[in-house]
Amino acid sequence: MKAIIITNNMEVRQKYNNDYNIEFVDGNYLDVLFLARNKIHEGHRLLTHPLSGSVKPNETPYKSLAISCEKEDLHIDSLMIIEDSISTAQKFIRIRTPKKWDNEILKDFMEIDRTLLDSAIESMRQFN
Repeated sequence: MKAIIITNNMEVRQKYNNDYNIEFVDGNYLDVLFLARNKIHEGHRLLTHPLSGSVKPNETPYKSLAISCEKEDLHIDSLMIIEDSISTAQKFIRIRTPKKWDNEILKDFMEIDRTLLDSAIESMRQFN
């Protein structure tokens, strides 16, 4: 399946680098969402939900999501979802600033993010 993965998670980058186009973001959770929004404005569609999983945006620094490779006309549903996701993430971050986690906990958050993406990619493969 063709997709672009937008991520700030090195574990995701390493795992999927040979199978997918990776847009690696050297930044935080919101930076990933902002890049996804820019890509959606260029005509890409969301393939995974930006707020998937139960880990809140102010709890984890990592986010990975998939978008279409092909550019089409602006997909309004994707734009609405990414804009709502950015608003929600900003709200959570305003309520409580993300903590500075130690490396062991950061590795756990990387694994959680990668596992969520693994599940989404498996679901996308089943429907294609």
